Amino acid sequence: MAERRDEKQLIVSDGIVQSMPVFAKELVAGGVAGGMAKTVVAPLERVKILFQTRRAEFQSVGLLGSFKKIVQTEGLLGFYKGNGAGVARIVPYAALHYMAYEQNRRWIISTFPDIRRGPVLDLVAGSIAGGTAVLFTYPLDLVRTRLAYQVVEQSKVNTIRQPYPEPVYREIADCLSKIYKQSGIKGLYRGAAPSLYGIFPYSGLKFYFYEKMKSSVPEEHKKDITVNLISGSVAGLLGQTLTYPLDVVRRQMQVQALASSIDGGKALGTKESLILIVQRQGWKQLFSGLSINYLKVVPSVGIGFTVYDAMKSWLRVPSREEKK
Repeated sequence: MAERRDEKQLIVSDGIVQSMPVFAKELVAGGVAGGMAKTVVAPLERVKILFQTRRAEFQSVGLLGSFKKIVQTEGLLGFYKGNGAGVARIVPYAALHYMAYEQNRRWIISTFPDIRRGPVLDLVAGSIAGGTAVLFTYPLDLVRTRLAYQVVEQSKVNTIRQPYPEPVYREIADCLSKIYKQSGIKGLYRGAAPSLYGIFPYSGLKFYFYEKMKSSVPEEHKKDITVNLISGSVAGLLGQTLTYPLDVVRRQMQVQALASSIDGGKALGTKESLILIVQRQGWKQLFSGLSINYLKVVPSVGIGFTVYDAMKSWLRVPSREEKK
């Protein structure tokens, strides 16, 4: 009886998969890939944000000291502060990102049939896809940063008489609501400009390097997990290095309302923020947290591409040759 029930469930699930349109399969594959990759690297992401946004008490103790400090003050769950918003953002972001990349690539080929296939095509399709995904999901990235920026003071922990400090934002909905009430829609897109400036080259370069590396691998090894992990890791590493300063500018713009480190919390544009960071904090601040980002990007992008390819295979997404 149990075997028949399992068989029926397999038939039903198989039928659902077969009936799904290709773009829906790509959305599901991208969302699962993004959520898994984001959760794996959440602790490194939390520390990186604290470095980028100039939390002096963390910058002064370094990477290992920061991990120890978070454990002492907030416990293991402190590593995942803001991760709910991060996953809530990354699932639709990654879903849109991968799906838009595939759709853009198909549209370019169908519109310009004589265009050369290869990494340059992936660069263009990936860049447009990155911008699309950012525009739709940016407010959740802003929320993720502000929640992660809030820390529990050392002196106020492990004390029976003294209560925990009151956080400005309690949860995702609370944060979105307060930002909207204070600054409207414009406030929800605070720091979006450097995100777009950075995502166009980063997203394009990420797909470019990934497809470029895989094109040099023998056909029989292209679906190997190791190949996908290495190709994705190197692609993320190279793409992020070239665009990282804009990521720092974006983070500092996102927390200006909470910190007085940049011009008393006054809202500044991308160019002004970039200049002010260099003038007041030095050019090295533009690369603050980059070493942590390397540790994060290698597994994150590698896992993302690997899970995405595996999900496409499981969902039976036609190969690019079959789609032509």
